[in-house]
Amino acid sequence: METVSTNRAFGGVQGVYKHASSSTGTGMTFSVYVPPHAEGAKLPVVWYLSGLTCTHANVTEKGDYRRACAELGLIFVAPDTSPRGEGVPDDPDGAWDFGLAAGFYVDATQEPYARHYRMWSYV
Repeated sequence: METVSTNRAFGGVQGVYKHASSSTGTGMTFSVYVPPHAEGAKLPVVWYLSGLTCTHANVTEKGDYRRACAELGLIFVAPDTSPRGEGVPDDPDGAWDFGLAAGFYVDATQEPYARHYRMWSYV
């Protein structure tokens, strides 16, 4: 796993990471906010699943969740919404609501999408 960035916020750490996903067969990016005093503690996790045309970055850059997570002791995870990269099929018509830009948390069952579009398994 590769650390893309880490920043301090409200006593905790906001990190962005890249890794190779066996579910999607691609590199994936996600962000995690870890509140203060988390080391060695068992804390609840909030999974934020962005919608259409989004990535992990939408809520990470624009969201106002860190203060509440720090106060309540919550870990906040925001995965990417779809597989990306070479070899990942996109909508041949370029529709904004299907393919690389779409956030459907399901596993595709038909080709050419079944190999990479396995977001249910990924999450």
